[in-house]
Amino acid sequence: MTDKSQRGQDRKLGMNRPITRRDFLNGVAVGVGGVLTAPHWIAAAALDSPVYAPEKSPDYYPPALTGMRGNHDGTFTYAHQLRDGKFSDRAGRPEPTGESYDLIVVGGGISGLAAAHFYRKTRGPGARILILDNHDDFGGHAKRNEFRAGSRFLLSNGGTQSIESPSRYSEVAKGVLKDLGIDTQKFYRAYDQNLYSSMKLGTGAFFDRETFGEDRFVAGMGTLPWPRFLAKTPLSTAAQHDIARLYTEKVDYLPGLSPQQKRARLARTSYADFLTKIVKAHPDVLPFFQTRTHDLWAVGIDAVSALDCHRSGDDYGIGYPGFRGMDLGRDSEAWDEKEEPYIFHFPDGNASIARLLVRALVPGCIPGHTMEDIVAARADYSRLDEAGSPVRIRLNSTVVHVQHSGPPEAAREVEVAYMRGAKLQTVRADACVLACYNGMIPYLCPELPQTQKAALAYGVKAPLVYTHVALRNWTSFQKLGVHQIVSPGSYHSYVALDFPVSLGQYAFPSKPEDSMVLFMLRTPCQPGIPQLDQHRAGRYELMQTPFSTFERNIRDQLARMLGSSGFDPARDIQGITVNRWAHGYAHEYNSLFDPDWAEGEQPWVVGRKPFGKIAIANSDAGASAYTDAAIDQAYRAVQELAGQPS
Repeated sequence: MTDKSQRGQDRKLGMNRPITRRDFLNGVAVGVGGVLTAPHWIAAAALDSPVYAPEKSPDYYPPALTGMRGNHDGTFTYAHQLRDGKFSDRAGRPEPTGESYDLIVVGGGISGLAAAHFYRKTRGPGARILILDNHDDFGGHAKRNEFRAGSRFLLSNGGTQSIESPSRYSEVAKGVLKDLGIDTQKFYRAYDQNLYSSMKLGTGAFFDRETFGEDRFVAGMGTLPWPRFLAKTPLSTAAQHDIARLYTEKVDYLPGLSPQQKRARLARTSYADFLTKIVKAHPDVLPFFQTRTHDLWAVGIDAVSALDCHRSGDDYGIGYPGFRGMDLGRDSEAWDEKEEPYIFHFPDGNASIARLLVRALVPGCIPGHTMEDIVAARADYSRLDEAGSPVRIRLNSTVVHVQHSGPPEAAREVEVAYMRGAKLQTVRADACVLACYNGMIPYLCPELPQTQKAALAYGVKAPLVYTHVALRNWTSFQKLGVHQIVSPGSYHSYVALDFPVSLGQYAFPSKPEDSMVLFMLRTPCQPGIPQLDQHRAGRYELMQTPFSTFERNIRDQLARMLGSSGFDPARDIQGITVNRWAHGYAHEYNSLFDPDWAEGEQPWVVGRKPFGKIAIANSDAGASAYTDAAIDQAYRAVQELAGQPS
């Protein structure tokens, strides 16, 4: 495409329309052309100012920022310098703050906030705690996205979505929910489980021309008889036949094996190989299923075991076919026997859990007292880091070094160095909890034993993108008869209207004429290589992709998918937030690639061992990308510190 035709296409898509589209570098907005533009709240907080405190500006409010969020620019600058061995040459002489705390927590996500919560319960409300985080907002992956679309206020989750199966939470994690006033039974009323079905909105599929030869949208996936649905698609006759038999026939594809033997075989067989080598389906079926596993595992069916697919079902309510006649017996780890629906979702996802923790830790920073009133409450970021507060949360502060003040076995303090603005500062505490990414800890704490550093580096976090688009209305979805669309070959592989939750003063936009938040999922993968290598390649891709590329792909995909129903991206898109999580899900055990470690020798277990007055808490330490794991690991870390001599 020539430059002139590209510009014409961009205008048609609305790339020239005045929605907010900004990347951020240390709180400074970078315009489309790369020019730095200063928002009101950053004007008096230049990086080299004597007192760098952007949070004190009355206009400072990260949840309302759009453009590139998640791991936004500025969060990884010093971390990457540290990784590349270039930090010490540029840091300058550290400046002691003169502050001393009982505990320093590195990382202000749910695990770090929970660690502060547990520590204060152990030591009392007077415990002096400092939480340091490299982002401009607290919550870690549990971020909050806010939009104004017309006159309507819209909320969505920037990362962690929901409280997954709360009845299966540990007593510790359940206790935190109780401490915060979260009654999960209230979601049965708050979440409208019948809204979309009452409007006869189901699942559609979009087949893109680059993958399937032509652009074609087909409604009725999972509701129409499979042969009828598939006949409407551009899939080959062979693929249509084999997909239909996968969903409709009841066949044991591993006859002669016991249920235990079958599970062992499927655990070492990818779902892609299961389809083609065991079921003997035509290879043309693979593109239809390839991205189905992206949402849960952040890789395609080439890197997820058939057993995991059997256990999990999928987020589209259709499931992975091929197991109906397999007689796999009872599996204690089977996820498809959940008793609870997927409804335990605040309008901003688990950002409300993070906000409730912050409200409890720093009284006065967020008004209210209940799980309902937290939803619409506006946080006062200027209150997070006040000198008189026992608990202080210091944002925009990248920790670069953590070290005992003496031999680890005898040291009485830990010194933490961090970059804030352009200054290297140090602070001391009796103990430290590292609630950041496992992969960064070997760089932060070089005195750790080599075996522990290797274990911490093993699990590569899965990169993914949660894109949210504020729409003028959602009548196009109503006309097409869908609330979610599977798009296996497109830039974003899954598109869905937001969760229908009304809680407190927040009312979900339940009429198609209302403005709405649209969720779009992208997981950058390179099929055919091991899972962890795919994550590394995907992370590199995400860090090299500017917001303008995301925006162009978002607008193009929605235009092609929804155009037949009257959708116009130039007119109907009101705002875009791309939550780029280059370091996303914690690595979970993958039977296709990971060794069968002996109990206690798993890298996440070896990596989380306490080291002197330093303990480790995060979802990586539990090898589980769930909120309850983050909470449980925080509890363990604080208990380990409680056993240390003071």
